[in-house]
Amino acid sequence: MSETAASAQPARFDQEALRRAARSIQHPLARALLVLTFTTGIVDAVSYLGLGRVFTANMTGNIVFLGFGIAGSGGLPVVAPLISLGSFLLGAGGGGVLAERIGDRHPAHIARMLAVEVSLIGMAAVLAAAVAVHPNAVSGDIVIALLAFAMGVRNATVRRLGVPDLTTTVLTMTLTGLAADSPAAGGSGNGSARRVAAVLAMLTGALAGALLLKTSLVLPLVAAAALALVTWLVYVPAARRGA
Repeated sequence: MSETAASAQPARFDQEALRRAARSIQHPLARALLVLTFTTGIVDAVSYLGLGRVFTANMTGNIVFLGFGIAGSGGLPVVAPLISLGSFLLGAGGGGVLAERIGDRHPAHIARMLAVEVSLIGMAAVLAAAVAVHPNAVSGDIVIALLAFAMGVRNATVRRLGVPDLTTTVLTMTLTGLAADSPAAGGSGNGSARRVAAVLAMLTGALAGALLLKTSLVLPLVAAAALALVTWLVYVPAARRGA
């Protein structure tokens, strides 16, 4: 192959370089993931507080609740966690297919993931505005399925990105790293700012979701969809310019 032909080929996207750069919370990708972490707090506030003690992003909690529900303890539901788990797995599978098909086209990958998230959360908001959504009813189950599928697609995408401590939906390992790598435990403390930011993002998102939910189920859903849309409109063009 000639040097001219070789130079005409597009450069391969360096996923590892992006992952290293996004360790800093000043990086656009890190900031985008923190916004999505905030959105997770809103989404789980809607599902847990408004749809009958079920999570649509935190699947660990659903597994535990499902066990409690099967045991007949605490009046916890069984059907809703099953719907959430099934929808999440379908979404994660779809997100995996999306990742394989798009490959190294990072901006397109993020854009399509966010398009799915905005669309599904938006559909949930429209449904909540159109009909009275109740826990343990078909309307509530549909909203749970829409939110869980969206979170599954997002999780598959974020997993492919592999930015440390910014999974956007779970904080167990983030909190572990914050404590285990702290100077008090003999660590360097590297990454503490990123970890604290992730914890605060989900905490404040849950707080905002709970407060918005006092007004209606629609408002926090609209807020979650709007934040995902803003992330799309802000981050994707920046990623394309840097590609």
